[in-house]
Amino acid sequence: MQLFYAPEITLPLYTLSEEESKHCVRVLRMKRGDELHITDGRGNMYRCKVVDDNAKRCTVEVVHTTPNYEPLAYELVMAVAPTKNIDRYEWFLEKATEVGISEVYPLECDHSERRQIKVEREEKVITAAVKQSLKAYHPTLHDMTRFRDVVTMPFEGQKFIAHCNDSLGEREYLGKLVEKGGRSLILIGPEGDFSEEEITFALNNGFKAISLGKERLRTETAALIATVITSTINKL
Repeated sequence: MQLFYAPEITLPLYTLSEEESKHCVRVLRMKRGDELHITDGRGNMYRCKVVDDNAKRCTVEVVHTTPNYEPLAYELVMAVAPTKNIDRYEWFLEKATEVGISEVYPLECDHSERRQIKVEREEKVITAAVKQSLKAYHPTLHDMTRFRDVVTMPFEGQKFIAHCNDSLGEREYLGKLVEKGGRSLILIGPEGDFSEEEITFALNNGFKAISLGKERLRTETAALIATVITSTINKL
């Protein structure tokens, strides 16, 4: 399956962007009559047929629509502090999209070493992962958001914070807590971890302290492990 992403797709005919047209016709060498798939990122999967193989304005005809295509059996919102090396954060965005995630909040924390991201660039990373992993749902990437704003925003579901401060009580392994088919919000801090004030603030606002194992993990690794654990629980 060759999958393209077009949130603004029109029916029954749709013309791919110049970039996607070039990829379709010159890179994939698709011609009139060939089939491809398009997702709008909202769960609709469109089976299409190429009707004009122009390398700058490739037009396709939608021949079948599958709504609600392979939705996640759970909702996972990850709030993760961007790493100083943005490549590592982009690695998380890519892999988490492939595994299965609903939303991402780039988190601005007391110890953050990066307080800005290029949302348009990170959206492209997510979109590429959506196409590669053949998903019909495009995760939502929010703007950089302050820690306390995420902690206090309305959220119906389980709320977790992963931290490394042994002086603030016990932390239970995430795999023992996350509910199958549920809705979860997980906070992952920066390289310097959350501050003690942030951890206390989250605990006082209904978050549970969690462990992701005995190993000390980098931010992006911890975030991906949390994503994988949640996905695995929902596949058991």
